[in-house]
Amino acid sequence: MTSLQILNLSINQLYGELPDTISRLTNLTSISLLINNFSGTIPSDFGKYSNLSHVSFSYNSFSGELPPELCSSFGLHNFTVNNNNFTGPLPECLRNCKQLKRVRVDGNRFNGNITNAFGFHRNLSVIYLSDNQFVGEISAAWGECESLTNLQMDRNRISGKIPLELGKLTRLEVLNLDSNELSGEIPTVLGNLSLLYKLNLGRNHLTGEIPQSLGSLTELSNLDLSRNSLTGNIPKELGNCGKLLMLDLSNNNLSGVIPSELGNLLRLQLLLDLSSNRLSGNIPQNLAKLSSLESLNVSHNQLSGEIPLSFTGMVSLRNTSIDFSYNNLTGSIPTSTVFKDAPAKAYVGNSDLCGDAEGLSTCYTDSRKKKHSNTTLLVVLVPICGLLLLAIIVAGLIICYWRTKPLDGESIAILEFEQKAESLIWGRKCKFTFRDIVKATENFHEEYCIGKGGFGSVYKAALPTGQIVAVKRFNLSDSGDIQATSLKSFENEIRMLIEVRHRNIIRLYGFRSIRGCTYLVYEYVEKGSLGNVLYGVEGKAELDWGRRLKIVQGVAHAIAYLHHDCSPPIVHRDITVNNILLELEFEPQLSDFGIARLLSSDTTTVAGTYGYMALEIAFTTTITDKCDVYSFGVVALEVMMGRHPKELLSSLLSSKSTTAVLDNT
Repeated sequence: MTSLQILNLSINQLYGELPDTISRLTNLTSISLLINNFSGTIPSDFGKYSNLSHVSFSYNSFSGELPPELCSSFGLHNFTVNNNNFTGPLPECLRNCKQLKRVRVDGNRFNGNITNAFGFHRNLSVIYLSDNQFVGEISAAWGECESLTNLQMDRNRISGKIPLELGKLTRLEVLNLDSNELSGEIPTVLGNLSLLYKLNLGRNHLTGEIPQSLGSLTELSNLDLSRNSLTGNIPKELGNCGKLLMLDLSNNNLSGVIPSELGNLLRLQLLLDLSSNRLSGNIPQNLAKLSSLESLNVSHNQLSGEIPLSFTGMVSLRNTSIDFSYNNLTGSIPTSTVFKDAPAKAYVGNSDLCGDAEGLSTCYTDSRKKKHSNTTLLVVLVPICGLLLLAIIVAGLIICYWRTKPLDGESIAILEFEQKAESLIWGRKCKFTFRDIVKATENFHEEYCIGKGGFGSVYKAALPTGQIVAVKRFNLSDSGDIQATSLKSFENEIRMLIEVRHRNIIRLYGFRSIRGCTYLVYEYVEKGSLGNVLYGVEGKAELDWGRRLKIVQGVAHAIAYLHHDCSPPIVHRDITVNNILLELEFEPQLSDFGIARLLSSDTTTVAGTYGYMALEIAFTTTITDKCDVYSFGVVALEVMMGRHPKELLSSLLSSKSTTAVLDNT
């Protein structure tokens, strides 16, 4: 059949491998095998002797690499190989296929550098690179693809900045760069893409403010900027995007108030998610106009005031898809069934909310409230007066005692430190109290202890709100590492660490210093330390290569954040497998950061764990971020090898190489 030009076997139930003889079809211009059950590899010389313009292997089970000369004639117009198991880089000849119009390689395991994989394609309109393992950066050359309407590169490992040249793609309708490693700011020029109806930049490392120019994208129906490190206010100009169906700005560092202009997004239907930011102020009444909205999440912010009663008219909301938790909201919830039937987790962390819903107290009418208040006043005042009298007597005895017993300088510093720490640090952003923790652990009973070390003990506290925290307790007065002169530094460092927010760094809620003990309160992470998982019987079975790579990448992101995105930079100094915790989905959380340094009053003191410390630490007084880089390298090797790489390190640090290192330090 050497005269055959078009071969279309699509949408059948064919299986098996392609015969090598298919390469003999020298007059073939179009081949379509999509939606079958083909497997195996494509013959290595396929395309070498033909002038292909249309190739589609989509939706099969092909594997291996694509033939290097698949497009050697440079006449390809349509190239779709999506949803297979192809690996390796893309054929280099694709760069020179100037007539390309449609490309789909998504849903495979392609890798390699995407930076220069494509050239200048004036006619290209659609390209999907999603769900692969591409690395590299987005080339500025994409700005010359003037016919491009759909550009999707999501779920890869592409890094670098979003090039300004994308602002030249005035025909672009879809731009999806979700779940990569992009950094830098969102270019203002994206506001020039007037035909854009989907913009997804979520799950990257983007910084800076949301450009006001995005408000000019009047065709936009889907905007996702979630899980980045964006700061500043939510632009009120977003209220001009009248066709929005979904808006997700969650898990950033946005501050300020919720713009009332968001209530003008009358078509908003699927989602409005502003959770896990630093938003404050009241919830705007204007949001009640979103009568088609099905899901609303404003949890984990600093919002105050009442939930507007006008929200009763938001009839499309689902009771399982509203979340007002962990704010400072007060008053009664709206009276509609949606709000009454919502689960308790929708309101937890707002101590002054009331209403007829699970987990909330009853709201009293004025008459009942007055009667209740009078009774409560009597019940409360009598014991308070007694306690006040007792406190005065005890205080007098304490004053007399301290007047007769002089304090040394260190004791005075510790006492002042505790008093300041209690008022300035604890409870600033937490939705629970230290008293809740004491009660949950039965005053730190051994039953709740989940770990011990040289620093002290770690306790697990299940709070009444349903939240679980880990509490590290150590004794200031017994610690030889904390001197009076370091207490101020310790307080300042803790204050700084509370502000650290990254998806791969354990969250420090706050700390409390009282009666000579200091308590650090952290987010609780379910699977425990990487060390326990790595060397446990069950853990070894669970840690496939994909999960090991995910862990190493997550730790790398955390270290980069501490070194480059924090001001001043934070040097961890004790990165080990035991200081990396794992969530249920094996997302790593770097913990105990800075503690070794914070507990040392002498910058020349060696801090860290042997086997992970850089060699130069023993010979220099200068601590740099390179110490963390070395420790990360050891951890990365340990994760990949399944054991500590001490033999490998010993061979590298032979007597000759050790001498060279010492000479350089």
